[in-house]
Amino acid sequence: MTAAYPITPSSDKFPCSREQFERIVSILESAEALRLSHAVLEEQLTREGRELQRRLLQEHLDLKAAAELRLVEVSGSDGSRRWQSRPLSVGLGSVFGDVQVTRLVYQSPGVRGLAPVDGLLNRPPGYHSFGIRRLVAEHAAKDSFEEVVAEVEAVTGCKVNKRQVEQLAMAAAADFDAFYTHSPIELSVLGPRALVVLSFDGKGIVMRKEDLREATRKAAEQGSRKLEKRLTKGEKRNRKRMAEVATVYGVEPFERDAEDVIRELRPARDVAQRRPKPMLKRVWASVVKGMDEVIDEAFCHARRLDPSLERHWVVVVDGNKDQIRAIRKAAKRHGVCIILIVDLMHVLEYLWKAAYCFHAEGTQQAQDWVTERLRALLLGHDPGQIAAGMRRSATRQNFAAAVRKPVDACARYLINNRRWIDYLTALHHGFPISTGVVEGACRYLVKDRMDRTGARWSLPGAEAVLRLRALRTSGDLAAYWEFHLAQELRRNHLNLYPDAQLPDPMPPTRPAKAHLRRIK
Repeated sequence: MTAAYPITPSSDKFPCSREQFERIVSILESAEALRLSHAVLEEQLTREGRELQRRLLQEHLDLKAAAELRLVEVSGSDGSRRWQSRPLSVGLGSVFGDVQVTRLVYQSPGVRGLAPVDGLLNRPPGYHSFGIRRLVAEHAAKDSFEEVVAEVEAVTGCKVNKRQVEQLAMAAAADFDAFYTHSPIELSVLGPRALVVLSFDGKGIVMRKEDLREATRKAAEQGSRKLEKRLTKGEKRNRKRMAEVATVYGVEPFERDAEDVIRELRPARDVAQRRPKPMLKRVWASVVKGMDEVIDEAFCHARRLDPSLERHWVVVVDGNKDQIRAIRKAAKRHGVCIILIVDLMHVLEYLWKAAYCFHAEGTQQAQDWVTERLRALLLGHDPGQIAAGMRRSATRQNFAAAVRKPVDACARYLINNRRWIDYLTALHHGFPISTGVVEGACRYLVKDRMDRTGARWSLPGAEAVLRLRALRTSGDLAAYWEFHLAQELRRNHLNLYPDAQLPDPMPPTRPAKAHLRRIK
């Protein structure tokens, strides 16, 4: 092997960087700088310091180019040998500014050229560096695309347009499923009695018309509105696509009784007894995958928390029939015995609506009516009997059908879900009885970011942002990014060479000389 081009004999391999450093020092030493405020100094140092870092990176890349060895030939995974080589430069938008990467590209007629230094650098396939891509991923998870454009330019000086932000976010989220399939889980943090808890919900996202589900799109195209400026009662916009939200976590049992729960629901809570915090919590949402697919994915993840199936699996639901049906099918498919519990907050919501049929809103009588039936449910009374009692009361008072509608709805809800309203047993074993975790996820994972005024999402863009937001919410973004970089290296570079082995184009590293000291 011989060098691609001779290394510059000058001992100073970073002259432009040293020039910029001296410029910064001269600015700070000047008489004018002594009279500047710290804010102005910070601004100047940020601008000049970024240019110093850009020059350091550029001159390091030039040094790498000068040191690259010309190989006799380079073979690809396609079986073709490439014996022609020539230096080519390509631009790279880094977090410090634009730089040029010069490297040898090996070619032969009719096949794709290969550049081993690209693999050594793990150079991304596009223009923007992985530093820019990570910055976009972190900010796209919490800010609008317009805000991301401004933030990236403010931090790096690099201009990224709105469409590029969406494309970079999609590329950054590409390894989401693989990460959660292969990333290790520290099971030792779960105690021997810890429960595995799963919960699911849905939240609508305003989509572009072409990305709505087929039935919703047809309804939007065929529907006619009575008024131009607003919807009338019963009309729907038909502009949302449902995102399926899931959460899986481990938690220690929290034994309580009926009075403990009633006390917690009062405005002034007794916080002497702290409930255990969720561990290894993962929350995510998908607007692409359907309910069945998300539920199956959650069961797969839960199996990783309890591979030997020795723990209690508690699934807290809101009473949706299709959801319960999908959950039971998934449990059977995975060979898991689950404990289904209907969310107490949904039951309370039905009870309050029924209470206002018998008593005025905001009165003590309405609160007492709800508390009495809530206490009965928590003490294990038959939900069917409670439902029958409120129906009899409505009949005795000769309520019209429209007036008693909330009573009948509440009774029907209790009867349909009576199998999963065994709160007495749940409290005795310390099982959770509310969907607070997934309800919170619907708010901060989906609504706070996706439901901004005027936002209309493309399907790939919405899915990418939901994935990045889920990684951020679950505290996994840093670990995911390391995994993502390794996957990008494999996809873009290692897979191009036989046995995924990258040719080494750099000179061999010389062993460091041992420094000996004379001892008298």
